[in-house]
Amino acid sequence: MKRFLVGTAVNALGLWLTTLVIPSVHLNPYGGAGLWQSILSYLFVGMIFGLVSATIAPVVKVLAFPLYLLTFGLISLVINGALLLLVAWLSRLFGANIFSIDGFTKEGLTIQSLGWAILAALVMSVASFVARSIFKALRIL
Repeated sequence: MKRFLVGTAVNALGLWLTTLVIPSVHLNPYGGAGLWQSILSYLFVGMIFGLVSATIAPVVKVLAFPLYLLTFGLISLVINGALLLLVAWLSRLFGANIFSIDGFTKEGLTIQSLGWAILAALVMSVASFVARSIFKALRIL
């Protein structure tokens, strides 16, 4: 349970950094623009990202194993970007446009949105790696 909560906090931190760095990734807080609404919205979307990473990502990675071999692992960037788009879609089921990536609309996916999602997944991966390293050094994880 502690690992899941810390993982959610790390995902929320990575998501926050991603929305600061990448101009096409947005998070509109539930219930207003207050500080606590923003924090809870980041934690909620971070929880969705953690659940998607824990349940769907392993299945996709096993099925895409031949592509991992052919691309020397670079397909993982595309897969992580697609999973981030899935998180954006799932968060829209809970509220209107809470987490959005430009180009990803109700009508479908555009190449632009996949590119932004891949870049966002890369930023989230680096931020999560740094945060997890700090938490491990502090013996929280």
